[in-house]
Amino acid sequence: MTDHFDTLETRAPSDREAALFGALPSFLDKATRAAPALAARLAGIDLSTVTDRAALAKLPVLRKSELMAMQAETPPFGGFANLGALAGRRVFQSPGPLWEPEDDSGEAARATARAFFAAGVRAGDIVHNAFSHHMTPGGFLLDAGARALGCTVFPAGVGNTDMQVEAAAALRPSVYCGTPDFLKTLLDRAAETGKDLSSFKRALVSGGALFPSLRADYLSRGIAVMQCYATAEFGVIAYETAAPDGTPNPGMLVNEHVVVEIVRPGTGEPLADGEVGEVVVTGFNPAYPLVRLGTGDLSAVLSGPSPCGRTNMRIRGWMGRADQRTKVKGMFVDPAQVAEVTRRFPGVARARLVVSRDGAADAMTLQVEPKPGAVVDAAAIGTVLRDVTRLGGGVTIVEPGALPNDGKVIADERDYEK
Repeated sequence: MTDHFDTLETRAPSDREAALFGALPSFLDKATRAAPALAARLAGIDLSTVTDRAALAKLPVLRKSELMAMQAETPPFGGFANLGALAGRRVFQSPGPLWEPEDDSGEAARATARAFFAAGVRAGDIVHNAFSHHMTPGGFLLDAGARALGCTVFPAGVGNTDMQVEAAAALRPSVYCGTPDFLKTLLDRAAETGKDLSSFKRALVSGGALFPSLRADYLSRGIAVMQCYATAEFGVIAYETAAPDGTPNPGMLVNEHVVVEIVRPGTGEPLADGEVGEVVVTGFNPAYPLVRLGTGDLSAVLSGPSPCGRTNMRIRGWMGRADQRTKVKGMFVDPAQVAEVTRRFPGVARARLVVSRDGAADAMTLQVEPKPGAVVDAAAIGTVLRDVTRLGGGVTIVEPGALPNDGKVIADERDYEK
């Protein structure tokens, strides 16, 4: 596929940089007038001089742990939202918890439409949207992008596997969007019940790792799957593109509505192309102006242009976490949530959440080390774990002193090469 969503994707890189950084000073001026926390962080800086990446790199990085603390201190948005621009918008809560106002300026929808288009989706396609429409923004984000492209959307949401299979068999959608592993759940259940889901030909997935073995399994079933990298704060940050034979090109294209930097973890120092570091993003959402937000995700810049003809920066995609905040079944689990679980049980000395794979699906187990002489209830802990994280997981009681004293609260043991 060699066509593109619009001419912005193929403009000269220098023209893109000029457009983004030409707009940034006035955006920062308006944003600091409307968002007091942002104004405080950028106080004393001549915003009119932030006209290139070198100047942007001098601004402080806001990390999600800081944002979470500021939102707790000054709820709900920590002083980073333009409260005057929220009328008529939705508000979401992501795990952490973090509050995010909806970006309904149209730019987030266009950004998502780019990802769908690059995945081969076109106007007139029927999209089965299996992202959540409750609390978190994923379902609405993908809905807006597909409809902006001219698709018909079925808001399937999460869970209710049998009902979703019945609906897909009747509606005959050609496109699935959702987490990478849930599509396999639907296909396997359809095979068990004799339902025909052969209408699925393409998929756009996010919210979890698309393992090579899983992508190959889908391809063997006649489904070309592409993935995008998205966050609740910015929407689709980067997306895969397809070669002429439909296979994915190396890396992911950064979207047109954000500035992406790769910095040394724990600092704001930009790294050279190819070096792995934290993804830091600056957006242009007037309702929620976030400048140099550290996502906590790791990636690296791929040098050279994409074979697809698009000219923006490429990143290698999601390469793990710069912190221990980990995505499980499309939802982030934070060390603070593990701490909250253990806080409710005085007999627990330490705990470690181990994330693994159960077949093609994510699984998590909380390893609990009791205090000497204490007796803890694994079933009760499991109930609280589900309540706090909104995800089910096993609980294993280990001997006192069995957990390593290394400060690790969440251990991601998934193999991303298989």
